[in-house]
Amino acid sequence: MQIQIPESWPKTAAEAIALQKALAPEVITQDQLPDPIRLVAGVDAGYEEAGQTTRAAVVVLSFPDLAPVDEALVRCPTTFPYVPGLLSFREVPAVLEALAQLKTEPDIILCDGQGIAHPRRLGIASHLGVICDRPTIGVAKSRLIGTHAELPPEKGAWVPLMDKGDRIGAVLRSRTNTRPLYISTGHKISLETALDLVLRCTPKYRLPETTRYSDRLASSGTRQSALQQVQQGDLFNQK
Repeated sequence: MQIQIPESWPKTAAEAIALQKALAPEVITQDQLPDPIRLVAGVDAGYEEAGQTTRAAVVVLSFPDLAPVDEALVRCPTTFPYVPGLLSFREVPAVLEALAQLKTEPDIILCDGQGIAHPRRLGIASHLGVICDRPTIGVAKSRLIGTHAELPPEKGAWVPLMDKGDRIGAVLRSRTNTRPLYISTGHKISLETALDLVLRCTPKYRLPETTRYSDRLASSGTRQSALQQVQQGDLFNQK
């Protein structure tokens, strides 16, 4: 996959915040998707050596059957500290290196993190989408900002996530009576389409298959293919 990796990255929190504010207006919150969607990808990152090394994984799945077709795992020096709201500057450099190793180009990328559900409307999914000029969705396991009404317990139920009068995302019940997911536009996709795609990528468990595959690869730190995981039955025995 062809990726134009930035030549330099911010070194301080002030520089990073300034860049977020500059890039946020470039985020597109309407659908600009290929038709049909054939490939979806999940990206995730983990750390080694007490955080000194970032381990980024990307797994590409066919859509809508969600079978793994490509993957990449890279390790890069961690160059930015952990600062709430600035996660993308810590993880995106390694994620871009992983995406560049793919032999197939996904139509859309689901990120384990926020899209515009972010104080400056540029979480990791939006930042990655703008850099790659590709549709992205933020699929977060916890809330960063915003308020919402009570969520019904049934799978597929969702309520708007609001901040300062803006609808910044949705709180989605991806599986009945489980903790919700926090879905937001990353880039080039509407919230309604993002919710539909996330649910179609989540046939059985709480997390979409894109997240489950990429998280497993990033967390294990081994170059075991997603296909091998399926054959061994390891991945699908985890809830």
